[in-house]
Amino acid sequence: MQYTASLSKKFMRIGASLLLVALVSIGLTLWVTWQLEGGAAAVNEAGRMRMQTWRLASAVQAGVERAELQALVDRFDESLVLLREGDPSRPLFVPWDDQVRARFNDVESLWRVERPLWLAVPAAPAQDLMKAGAAFVDASDRLVLVIEQHLSRLTAVLNLFQLLMMLLAIGGAVIMLFTGYMYVINPLAQLRQGLRKLESGDFRTRIEVDTVDEFGQVAAGFNHMTATLQSLYEGLEAKVEAKTRRIEAQRARLEALYKVSAFLAQAGSIDELARGFAQRVRAVMKADAAAVRWSDDANQRYLMLASDCFPQELVEEERSLLAGACACGNLRPDARTRVIPILSHDEAPVRHCAKVGYESVVAVPIRLQQRLLGEFNLFFRTPVLLSADEIELLDALASHLASSLEGLRADALDREAAVAEERALLARNLHDSIAQSLAFLKIQVQLLRAAVQKGQPLQMQGALDELDIGLRESISDVRELLVHFRTRTNTDDIEQALQETLQKFQSQTGLSAQLQVHGQGLPLPSDVQVQVLHVLQEALSNIRKHAGATQVGLEVSKGARWRFVVHDNGAGFDTGKHPGQSHVGLNIMRERAGRIGAEVEIVSRAGEGTTVTLTLPPHPEVSGTVAARSSGVAAATAGAHGG
Repeated sequence: MQYTASLSKKFMRIGASLLLVALVSIGLTLWVTWQLEGGAAAVNEAGRMRMQTWRLASAVQAGVERAELQALVDRFDESLVLLREGDPSRPLFVPWDDQVRARFNDVESLWRVERPLWLAVPAAPAQDLMKAGAAFVDASDRLVLVIEQHLSRLTAVLNLFQLLMMLLAIGGAVIMLFTGYMYVINPLAQLRQGLRKLESGDFRTRIEVDTVDEFGQVAAGFNHMTATLQSLYEGLEAKVEAKTRRIEAQRARLEALYKVSAFLAQAGSIDELARGFAQRVRAVMKADAAAVRWSDDANQRYLMLASDCFPQELVEEERSLLAGACACGNLRPDARTRVIPILSHDEAPVRHCAKVGYESVVAVPIRLQQRLLGEFNLFFRTPVLLSADEIELLDALASHLASSLEGLRADALDREAAVAEERALLARNLHDSIAQSLAFLKIQVQLLRAAVQKGQPLQMQGALDELDIGLRESISDVRELLVHFRTRTNTDDIEQALQETLQKFQSQTGLSAQLQVHGQGLPLPSDVQVQVLHVLQEALSNIRKHAGATQVGLEVSKGARWRFVVHDNGAGFDTGKHPGQSHVGLNIMRERAGRIGAEVEIVSRAGEGTTVTLTLPPHPEVSGTVAARSSGVAAATAGAHGG
């Protein structure tokens, strides 16, 4: 293969050569045209001098004023200067050569001789003027003649250049056609011919590569492609068919996994979940029957959660199956998905599946975080072999089933934990408020009974007054608890719940309560909002009972650490002392704040009001609820295993 330049370099060289020749020709043509234009203007100017000569002669004979005559002479001088120096802007310039310069010198010398004659005072005789004018006109004619001769030579040169440019255009077109055929059309024709042979199925076709330019590289690539196609052609159809089957199988498995996962996400109960799962997996695997079994707490028995197309007598017999009593029961920690061949009834009478004609069963363990929870079985009336992809699909489905079942139980345990938390909260509130008030009333009743027995009217009246006050406070505490437990939170923003709390406080006390919210922060979890509201409500309750305030404010600062500030202008108290029963409310606030990892700061002085600041951690959560849920999940899992 001989070395040649690339196709782009070839065309660049040819194009540059043609462009250079064209630029030179155009430049020469423009130069000749410029010379012709300037010479033609010079001829016109020389002809104008002849007209000026006769005009000057007429003016002298007519006896015009000397100033006008001087102007005509000056104009004549300007014409000579213009011819000598030229004017590129017109353009006008004399095409100088030896003859032209000699004739121009004659005209200029003759003018220098005759110029005084035209300005002579008195005027020269008319015969002398006519003779001088005729001589100057003859000299001008000779100058115009040699200029025209020079211009005719330039015109001939211009015609020659035009002929050469025409020949250049023809030659350039021929060269471009030839090079286009040699470097483009012919290689393309060879490539097209090779493609046609390739389309017809001739993979042995090759293109001769004799250059290293772009078409040579394309030809080499074509040859490599045909060689590769020739080597792959024999087994290509079988490979494509096998790949298509595999892709279709993968698509079907993904579709099945998606449908089963979508159903598991929507199921609302364990029975619905297990039954729908058995139906869908049996349809996907084309099994004759399916069963979902769950192990008990001691991992000794299988409990059948659901089945599909499974004979009813087997359902009754295997509703509670002892582990190891049947071939499909296997609770070993290292159990894997496997195919179990079922022996005939005569050879193994204890195997119930053989009685109804099943020959194979697929056992798939159900795990959650490496913990074996149960298994589901697929029954077939023919021998079965599972591929690695099918085993992977069954394991994935089992994992989704375990997660969904645990999710349902976790939701149920969450609801139970929430109810238990509300009950514990109600019990603490009753203990901290109503129970203490009732104990106080009990003491007052005992004092009243003693006063009645002793016949002490003053003590009786005092006891009755204390009972009246205690009953009113108990009624207020009950109403306050009802208000607390009717308050609802908004998972997006706690501001609405705070507004409702302050409105209820205003309706109870008649005091003005202002809410100010500023800053930006992520929404608080709903259970954290509940604890925050209870702390703030307890602070407002203390203000209502003990502060004697006229103004109350609540400021909320959103951010990474939320902060709630309740302040009043009431009586205040000494935080270093224990004010008795009112101290219970402070303990309640600190206890509630501790559940979400928050801090309560109380600043108060006698006669200067009280400020309660609740500061939340960056990521608050209810620790008691989390612990309760964790323990509840374990308990629920154990309970599910037990039955």
